[in-house]
Amino acid sequence: MHLTRLTKTYLVFASQVLLVATLQAAPLPIDLTKSMVTATFKQMNVPVDANFTKFNAAVDFDASKPESAKASIDIHIPSFDLGDPDYNHEVQKKEWFNGTQFPKASFVSSKIKPLSAGKFEASGKLTIKGKTLDITFPLNVKKEGAVQIFEGSLPIRRLAFSIGEGEWKDTSIVADEVIIKFRIVTGK
Repeated sequence: MHLTRLTKTYLVFASQVLLVATLQAAPLPIDLTKSMVTATFKQMNVPVDANFTKFNAAVDFDASKPESAKASIDIHIPSFDLGDPDYNHEVQKKEWFNGTQFPKASFVSSKIKPLSAGKFEASGKLTIKGKTLDITFPLNVKKEGAVQIFEGSLPIRRLAFSIGEGEWKDTSIVADEVIIKFRIVTGK
């Protein structure tokens, strides 16, 4: 009987530890209506802004333990919106995003390093058009009431991801540098 009571106590304790660990590791709820991902580039030296209208994000962040934070985002490439249906169709072609073959771009963090209050350095792997590169960028985190806001911008080179092939490799028309900006809002 002593062994049975001890076994029950252990099982209750183990299940409570597992429940607490699961709750602590749960990603924060993301408010996609207040979140955004954009891209800015220059076409003939004129800045052009575009939005990704569909994406999913997962953030597991505890401000007291930023080194154990994890983040990922999946972007639906066919949702890239330049504000004109013809341009939107054009950038989905093989020379640009090849949205049919590569409908998703993604970022998965490998490290989030604290720098100062609310300022971090995020590192991870960015995959676009089937190519994966290691990237590092500044990340700002702030709390507003019950929500946390994660913001950052990262410059990339479009040609490193084969975005703009053939005649579109010419950077005098569409610049090589693209700035991806994001604002991820947690909570309801």
